[in-house]
Amino acid sequence: MSWPAELRTRLTGTDPGLVRLRLAAIGTASMVLATAVMAVVSAVAKQPVTVLLFAAVLAMISSISVNEPDLRRSRVTTALMLVPAAAATTAGALLSRHHIPADVVFVVVMMLAVYVRRFGARGFALGMAGFNAYFFTQYLQATPAQLPWLLLAACVGVGSTLLLRGVLFVERPGRTLVHQLRAFDARVHDLVGAVTELVTGGTPELDARLRNVQRRQTRLNDTALAVSVTADRPGSELPGGGTGADVPGHVLDVELAAERLAVASVRMVMADKSLADDASRMLLDGLHGLLAATASGTPTAMVTALLDCAERSVAPIVGETKGHGDRVQRVAFAVTRLAWALRAPLVPEQPVAPAAATGPDLDTGDVTDDRTAAPAASSGLRLTTRQAIQVGVATSLAIVVGELVSPSRWYWAVITAFLVFAGTSSRGDVLTRGWGRILGTIGGVLAGVGLAALVSGSQLTALILLFVCIFLGIYLVQVSPALLAFWISVVLALLYGLIGQFSVALLVLRIEETAVGAALGIIAAYVVLPKRSREAFGEALDDLVNAVDDVLSTSVDRIVGRQPTTPSVELARNLHDALATLRARAAPLDSPLPWRRQRSSYHRTLQMLTGVEHYARSLVRLSDEIRAPDWMTVCPAAERVRGNLDGLRNALLRRDGGEIRSAEDVIDAAESAAAHHPEPPRSGLLTVSRVLRRTDQAVVALADDLRAGNRAPAPDPTSAPEPTGSTR
Repeated sequence: MSWPAELRTRLTGTDPGLVRLRLAAIGTASMVLATAVMAVVSAVAKQPVTVLLFAAVLAMISSISVNEPDLRRSRVTTALMLVPAAAATTAGALLSRHHIPADVVFVVVMMLAVYVRRFGARGFALGMAGFNAYFFTQYLQATPAQLPWLLLAACVGVGSTLLLRGVLFVERPGRTLVHQLRAFDARVHDLVGAVTELVTGGTPELDARLRNVQRRQTRLNDTALAVSVTADRPGSELPGGGTGADVPGHVLDVELAAERLAVASVRMVMADKSLADDASRMLLDGLHGLLAATASGTPTAMVTALLDCAERSVAPIVGETKGHGDRVQRVAFAVTRLAWALRAPLVPEQPVAPAAATGPDLDTGDVTDDRTAAPAASSGLRLTTRQAIQVGVATSLAIVVGELVSPSRWYWAVITAFLVFAGTSSRGDVLTRGWGRILGTIGGVLAGVGLAALVSGSQLTALILLFVCIFLGIYLVQVSPALLAFWISVVLALLYGLIGQFSVALLVLRIEETAVGAALGIIAAYVVLPKRSREAFGEALDDLVNAVDDVLSTSVDRIVGRQPTTPSVELARNLHDALATLRARAAPLDSPLPWRRQRSSYHRTLQMLTGVEHYARSLVRLSDEIRAPDWMTVCPAAERVRGNLDGLRNALLRRDGGEIRSAEDVIDAAESAAAHHPEPPRSGLLTVSRVLRRTDQAVVALADDLRAGNRAPAPDPTSAPEPTGSTR
């Protein structure tokens, strides 16, 4: 494939659905509109530039803070932001001449902004509106005489966003879904590319290639979740008559097939057996066919031909009973399975090929969105209450220490101490975010100094670059808050250059104040009502195990003819959400910092539970297609697996109870009963047995590791017994 096609595919997968691009474009445009309107008002009313800047800031905040998927709720939330913004603006302007009362109210405003996050996305947006409005009245040194104009600026800023995002450029879920499906194909392409690199060998080193496969697989999972969420929105219609309801099943099928290809290839490579030249050539030909078929811009007619070519390339391995190892043949099966899944059209009448008989052959060797309330910790406080108190302490200290560092620039320390708590759930998260903000600020200052020097004397160029940097900051804020800190620091350098206040010493002071604020935020998180990263991880683990348990119970009920109330697509999405939360909570525990103990154990636990989640989603897909009311022997097998999963949870969280006994005997009984069924549904029932066996093997293997501790090496996944049944 040519490098332009490869580049296009990479760019397509970078921003699924062009969501970040749209957010950044509307956010920047709303700032420009608000600035232009208030520039006219300021010129007519002889008002200072502060009202212009105030409108621009609130336009940006109302763009990036509102995260409601429903259009009506998004409009209402954006309009409601005027209420806290107006109240905070009034208080800030009236108290601007009273230093100590203004600081006290500032701390209260920040605590309330954190506390109202318990009300979800709307609470977060309203809190940010109040915080930023009050902060900028202090930063701009607003006076009571300017209050009417500041309130008008707030209306213009929020109104600009409401006009552009809620009226003129309304998001169309169907169009977003089409873009996300293209991004999903690009993520499949990236994963197949990583697998191709893994199988080819050479440089980079094996560990780096394995990490690359894992990273690409995680990105595929995240994109699949985004597609499923958009598909559930009203109006998510596809060209050609399809609807969003047709999409999740197809996406799940492709996702499972791609995961199977990745893990089968990893197991083959880890077996450390050199491939015969002909086997290597056939596998690589098949992988290259999948790569070309999933590249962005490949014509539909050519996709079918390329998928056929991929199947034909590995057909000799698939059909051969001698000459190639089982692991090589499984990779060939996985290539064929992915080609089948990619070929399936997005129409409900078309039956989707059964889910893969094997899930991943598990190697046993950034605003937090909690679906359910987190369990109370030792102090019995909710997360938002705890963080409101921590923010109050951190920002109070930041005001004092920040003023000692610089009486005129103390607010940089305060805003950092406040923002390091956004989207965090534990003290480890705060530590990670604090360091990221410091590094982003340092990088932004260095870049800003160089950029300001280059455009010195050209105001038009500097102004254009200023808005470009704002666009990049908004575009990348969902990737990493540190990148927003980077671009905002560049913006400040350009802004100070425009108003004639640029100096390297001033930007160095920004670094110092940012470091002070981050340090005080981290200290508060560790000292004041600390929430340990392991506690947060345990809560997310509870949610994931509950989600897996729901899937096992509901899927088996559906297979034996009972009618559960929860749709299978919703079950799969809940699993995705729970795993995404667990990954986020595990990130601080898997930090490469040298003082982190037991890093590998958390990484290993996450790896094993990722496999369990994959098997559970495979079972969801199978339960949509298989019915066997007389196959009741599967019920005790599922109950044993669920009991073992609960026992594993207790072991991981160091709770009492929960005996773990291998379910091999009851699964054998279910598999034996399935083998006596006619075809269909015999092969499907054998596949269900295999998925249950794989789930139980992963759970028991991790439990054995926990019992062995660090005294013995992890069991070799290649020695795990292979369950019977179809390998396809």
